[in-house]
Amino acid sequence: MSGVVGRVVAFFATVVLSLAAPLTADATPPGKNGLIAFTAGTDQGNQLFTVRPNGRHLRQITHVDGDAANVDWAPDGRHLVFAISNERSSRIAIAEPDGRKMRELPQPPGVFDDQPSYSPDGRTIYFERYVVAANDDAIWRMATDGSHQCRILGPFPAGFVTDPNLSPDGKMLSFQGFDGSVTGPPPDKEPARGLFTADLKGRHITQIRPYTADETIKADWSPDGRCIAVTENANHFHADDSANIVTMRADGSHARRITHFHDGQTNAYFGSYSPDGRWVVFRLEVGGLFALYRMRPDGSHRHVILPPSTFLPSLIDWGARPNHHWHH
Repeated sequence: MSGVVGRVVAFFATVVLSLAAPLTADATPPGKNGLIAFTAGTDQGNQLFTVRPNGRHLRQITHVDGDAANVDWAPDGRHLVFAISNERSSRIAIAEPDGRKMRELPQPPGVFDDQPSYSPDGRTIYFERYVVAANDDAIWRMATDGSHQCRILGPFPAGFVTDPNLSPDGKMLSFQGFDGSVTGPPPDKEPARGLFTADLKGRHITQIRPYTADETIKADWSPDGRCIAVTENANHFHADDSANIVTMRADGSHARRITHFHDGQTNAYFGSYSPDGRWVVFRLEVGGLFALYRMRPDGSHRHVILPPSTFLPSLIDWGARPNHHWHH
């Protein structure tokens, strides 16, 4: 494989398959806490799983041909949107929380779609689209049935923008832009990413975190809209330091770490806020093992959800509890 198609497949493979860091795009709407969804590896590729916040009823919900990743919950907790990717394509699909009634959204030929997230009213999906013929990577939006597809913004200096998330009031868009350089020690170098905001028409673009922050492709708004959280030093730009979770205000001010690991071996990778805003979910890596945790947004009161093991939860998103009872 060579040329533009080879580069885009390699890019999406990096985004989808690199499970060293959770890379999904999502914003957590306010609500009661429901299931936590994430991607983990199986013998049939990366698939979606759900688990209750107490660690019970771990369940695989997809069995797709390829990789299911970059999951986001609908605001009412009744549907999931995610990407299905392989070497030939990347498409956006919607399913119920148990994986049933899955449907792929329409897509024109010659494009790769990824990183979907719902608007706060649940009527619109924002996503990243790469158009092969034009070598154009941009943020788009569409209705939940795939109609009314519209390009919003992009590209950036390195040609890529990703991780679109709407603020809970639906007035601002956060996203990540690439600057063309790479970070991290070889052989795991990753493109350097900075965090940006814009209005819903792609105007008034403001960079709120520098490219040198070395972020995951994963940011999330708090349900009250006051803060954004992300993982920094995610690819170990500072090789002897750890990956840690950082929160900040929407303008990038008052940035502070809420985890404080510095041995280079213990790493915290942010997932999302809980719908009630009282928790964040994250992956803790220690000694080559992976655990799913929740803690308060100030970093206190850590509780294990899934204990340390070789099972690697990534691309994590916490959904709202639907009005009806769980079927788990």
